[in-house]
Amino acid sequence: MKRLFAIGDIHGCLDPLKELIEKHIQLTKGDRLILLGDYIDRGSQSKQVVDYIIELQKNNYDIIPLMGNHEALLLDSINNEDLQYKWLNNGGNKTLKSFQVESAKDIPLQYINFFNSLPYFYHFKNFIFVHAGFNDSHKNPFQDKYSMLWKSQKAYSNPLLSKKIIIHGHQPISIERCKKQIENNNQVINIDTGCVYSHNINHSKLTSIELIPNTRLYFV
Repeated sequence: MKRLFAIGDIHGCLDPLKELIEKHIQLTKGDRLILLGDYIDRGSQSKQVVDYIIELQKNNYDIIPLMGNHEALLLDSINNEDLQYKWLNNGGNKTLKSFQVESAKDIPLQYINFFNSLPYFYHFKNFIFVHAGFNDSHKNPFQDKYSMLWKSQKAYSNPLLSKKIIIHGHQPISIERCKKQIENNNQVINIDTGCVYSHNINHSKLTSIELIPNTRLYFV
């Protein structure tokens, strides 16, 4: 493996994703790229983002997409109709529009299988990748799926986490705050800079972090 990257929450923003991967990172098949979840909802091109990820995998790029809370909300809404409103109210309506369907149950099975296959975390060397964070008080924090999708904190004392560098998304932060985390050598690094929130000048960027061989941020 030549280089190791992670990319934060995409939320249907296909053009920035392609620009980041193809022009800035210039991803090769010798690199590894971890995607931190939330490929869908809020943005206008959810289906196209998932298609792009699947196509990269089919073309033998080393892509590891993780589960985000928005993928989980979609799956929950299929299994429990009472939860549909929660998903739709969190941008699921944009996802339905991108798939040109009226219900999550109408999304083609290949996409549902893709969402169901997503792992909740990925551990490589001294790095742990997760959508949100962990339950620090849990004996085995890797068993608490809810926390991995919804909860995050600035540091961890759990013996399974305390000596690791944790890369996550889920909660949009400013670009400056993202940079400060790197400058301060934080144990926990949030790279969700709110790509889908184009109305906010402090956000509206899709961010990637390079971790191997050097630490570097890319913004689009």
